[in-house]
Amino acid sequence: MSRRAALLELAVLGLLHDAPMHGYELRKRLNTILGAFRALSYGTLYPCLRDLVARGWIAETSPDPAKATPAPSSRRARIVYELTAEGKERFQELLTDAGPAAWEDETFDVHFAFFARTEADVRLRILEGRRSRLEERLDAFRSAAVKNRERADAYTAELQRHGLESAEREVRWLSELISAERTGPPLPPGGGPAPQT
Repeated sequence: MSRRAALLELAVLGLLHDAPMHGYELRKRLNTILGAFRALSYGTLYPCLRDLVARGWIAETSPDPAKATPAPSSRRARIVYELTAEGKERFQELLTDAGPAAWEDETFDVHFAFFARTEADVRLRILEGRRSRLEERLDAFRSAAVKNRERADAYTAELQRHGLESAEREVRWLSELISAERTGPPLPPGGGPAPQT
């Protein structure tokens, strides 16, 4: 399974863990989780949904005909997808994965989006792994900046500075999250670590 397919599987199972929903709503919520720069097409989503149905992790249900609203472009009612018991188990399995794949740029955000349902030790391993990965990247940025200082034009130098500052900012944020994980209860919904003064 490709990394993107595994990421989509985690995101779909996680969203359906909250509530059953139809494909349109699922796509909208996935685009919010995956971010504006990784828009998800129906051509990617529906094959994933079919695969998850075939594996028994989600089920297709038809809404109550009396309450159903037809899809805007057809007379058919939308299919609602819901998580099965096996799907809940699979989602929990995926949440325990704290290996290097969970720290990468493409996957970290999705794992982080489901931290409220992730065990504290797993959250901590993912946060520490991500911070370590970014610290390695910072070292590489700094080395490249020193080597290329004379050869870089002003725009390239500015891009390097931006990359360096972004990575430093994320390392600080991760350090705050790690500290909060070690010292207290999980963060409240919508709350982040208190800013350090």
